[in-house]
Amino acid sequence: QVPLAESGGGWVQAGGSLRLSCAASAYIGAYCMGWFRQAPGKEREGVAASYSDNRAPYYVDSVKGRFTISRDKDKNTLYLQMNSLKLEDSGMYYCAASPFSDCYEGSRGSRGQGTQVIVSS
Repeated sequence: QVPLAESGGGWVQAGGSLRLSCAASAYIGAYCMGWFRQAPGKEREGVAASYSDNRAPYYVDSVKGRFTISRDKDKNTLYLQMNSLKLEDSGMYYCAASPFSDCYEGSRGSRGQGTQVIVSS
């Protein structure tokens, strides 16, 4: 288990940007690190994943071209840059770490407590 702490959520108007951070209290270089979200009344949705090898990041179709996932191995921190935010991007965003490539699902491995993102018109 890797302790994770998300930050950076907040309120933003549609079309705006936010950058989420996920600080890990352990070395994350060997892990798949990802983000998933959940909105009230909706199912959990995997958003993005960053892999420890040279694989291209994973993005769910709805965020491709708008979100960018990145990691700073020296700081053991994962980021999610979210641009051109839409109303449907609202929800609680969680960071996840897993040795498995489906870390963005958040069903295995570690997860943080989440950070709230509210996109308004």
